[in-house]
Amino acid sequence: MIHRDPAVQNLIDRESIRDALYRYCRGIDRCDVETLKSAYWPEAVDNHVFYNGNAWEFAEWVVPLLRGRDQTMHMITNAMIEIEGETANVESQYVGYERVRSAKRGLSDMFAGGRYLDRMEKRGDEWRILHRDVVWAWFRVEEDSADWSRGLFGKQVPFGGRDMDDPLYTKLGFKPGTINI
Repeated sequence: MIHRDPAVQNLIDRESIRDALYRYCRGIDRCDVETLKSAYWPEAVDNHVFYNGNAWEFAEWVVPLLRGRDQTMHMITNAMIEIEGETANVESQYVGYERVRSAKRGLSDMFAGGRYLDRMEKRGDEWRILHRDVVWAWFRVEEDSADWSRGLFGKQVPFGGRDMDDPLYTKLGFKPGTINI
């Protein structure tokens, strides 16, 4: 292990923690189980409102559910990170969007916001989530407001994919579950 100035190591640790948070969003939005799992330790727990249990099993459960959505976008912001040795408590805010199809409502846009309360652990040089609690702040469902088949202002625009055909994989060559530390 390399010994660094404590202030420099603190910055490196914070960036590694943010990377785990962002891998979570990438895994969710690309329906990439391996990338999603890479945000958690194998024994991690995720208390995710409708699911409470092992986080890797959560990944296996949620990805097929999200594949039924046309689009999703999850964003994490305002990450407050308190590091104590090899553990960290992290509070971050999230906003999530999902375009939902249902027999009852047809197309709708679902928005949610809240916080992730994460206990993270460092093993070697890597930080991952060990325990997550999701706290909702607000939730909204709106009737569909756009004909996506027409594109933006009547012009076809490229949309990202929900699988390995997404430009992340085809143009940038990203490999599922890869961690660049």
